[in-house]
Amino acid sequence: MKILKLFTTLLLMILGNITYSQSSTKAVEEVQVETKKLKKAIDTKNEPAQADSYYNIGETFFNDGNFPKSEEYYTKAKKIYEKVNDKPNIEKVTRRLAQSQEKQNKISPAISNYSMAAQVGYSEKSRAVNSNDVARLSSPTPEQKTEAIQSNINIIRKEKEQTGLAEGYSQLADVNIQQNEVSKAEDNLNAAYKISKKEAPQQALEINQRLANLYVENKKFDKAIEAKKKVMKEDFVKDDSQEKVNQIQELADIYIKKNDKEEAVTLLKNAYGIALDKGHTLEAQRSVKKLDSLYNISGNTDASVSLYRDFLGKLPDLVSKDRSLVDNKILEDTEQRISQLEKERELKDELIRKKNVFNYGLIGALILLTGLVIFIFRTLKKVQIKNKKIALQSLRREMNPHFIFNSLNSVNHFIATNNELEANQYLTKFSKLMRGVMENSTEDFIPFQQELDLLENYLALEKTRFADKFDYEVDVDENLNVHSQQVPGMLVQPFLENAIWHGLRYRTEKGFLKLSFEKEEQYLKVTIEDNGIGIEESKKQKTQHQKTREGRGMKNTLERIQLLNDLYKKNITCAVKDKENNSGVLVIIKINLF
Repeated sequence: MKILKLFTTLLLMILGNITYSQSSTKAVEEVQVETKKLKKAIDTKNEPAQADSYYNIGETFFNDGNFPKSEEYYTKAKKIYEKVNDKPNIEKVTRRLAQSQEKQNKISPAISNYSMAAQVGYSEKSRAVNSNDVARLSSPTPEQKTEAIQSNINIIRKEKEQTGLAEGYSQLADVNIQQNEVSKAEDNLNAAYKISKKEAPQQALEINQRLANLYVENKKFDKAIEAKKKVMKEDFVKDDSQEKVNQIQELADIYIKKNDKEEAVTLLKNAYGIALDKGHTLEAQRSVKKLDSLYNISGNTDASVSLYRDFLGKLPDLVSKDRSLVDNKILEDTEQRISQLEKERELKDELIRKKNVFNYGLIGALILLTGLVIFIFRTLKKVQIKNKKIALQSLRREMNPHFIFNSLNSVNHFIATNNELEANQYLTKFSKLMRGVMENSTEDFIPFQQELDLLENYLALEKTRFADKFDYEVDVDENLNVHSQQVPGMLVQPFLENAIWHGLRYRTEKGFLKLSFEKEEQYLKVTIEDNGIGIEESKKQKTQHQKTREGRGMKNTLERIQLLNDLYKKNITCAVKDKENNSGVLVIIKINLF
């Protein structure tokens, strides 16, 4: 007999190892559906969808009465909702987590989560309900607990939330029991049962069991039996053979406590028969153990041996028909799949994190390098600009040696011929010109009027020296604003000097020099025209000494034009050419005014 019982027990322990709890087929199917959604959400990195799947799995376990598992998945959902800062869902899942913990009698964490749900509540109603639950669990007196519960009942009744309303009446019953108010507790549990049986069968079964336990504790066995028989007539029990067996076993327990062993045996045999027929292995095993206990009390060893032999003989067929074992195995595999998905996600996240660290480091290095290159480039550019400005300033300060030498030679000529008046006038004009040149030598651009004055002063000076060689004319377009417009200083003078010294002074007859300024669109057009001997003829007449001492005037001017264009984008152009039939030289300079 002992060997038979031991073998049966070991076999059931082996079966028990592949199941962690009994779960309904519906619950298994719901978890499988959500697991597929979870995989898709993880693959697409959709964190809100991941949280929703975890929450829905938690709901399935909660409604199936598996509160430890529901707590596990609510916690996962809560972490993600907090990460994406989804406040409405944070409040919802935090409250559900608190309810799951309360079902497991984890009061301290439940209070903490109810309090958090109240803090993040997105409506006045949700904040009030969660605050009342905190007060209910933490209040020291039954009166305060009752007040908090009643407040929630009033709020929930307005919202027509039947499940919450049933829970409220059930909580009132707890307070009634603490105060030994059995009649009130009975009324509240009956009210809770009436509400919950329509929408929450699992809740209704729990409330019914509490009501039956209340009756048994107060020796009201007939009422307890009546309550059990009442629930067994409900469709959610009659249509669920597994639950029907459970309820019959619970009814048998009441008869045992009532000391009606005969009726208890009858009920347990009935439960055993249904369990064998429908393939509920664990329920059949429980019926066998209860029957064995009753047979031992009555000393009916033969009945006990016969029962175990029958159970052992039918066990293989029973296991093969047991859908719950398959469902639980599927559920276990599904949860392992969820765990694997989470590990894969963590691995991907870690790889992405490392990749991002590398990418950000590379980007940072590139930005640093780019910044360094830009800094070096700008520094070199500044140095280059500074060097160009220094070069431009140096060029501005250079005077054509021929101009200075010729001017002084002219003074010497006037003195040698005892023409002191001419020498004095020449020196006066020369000093005035030098003063103007030196005053503007530090500026890249000077007012047009000052440049015009310098050029007219220069022409007057040269006219004094070569009075019989040329006449000149200066023509200024009246559309030009000579007072506000800025132009490069002494840019035109070298061309005038060339016209006089290399063209006009070699004429046998008196020549003519015309200097004109006119506005042409956005440009200042400067035209220098003479009727001297021309460029080619001038080159032929140069002495060997003159060829070896080529002046700096034109070279200086062209370098200045290049530097001005580089620094100020003035787009200055210069064209010098002989006129037809060697009748002189034409110079056209264009300066961008904007």
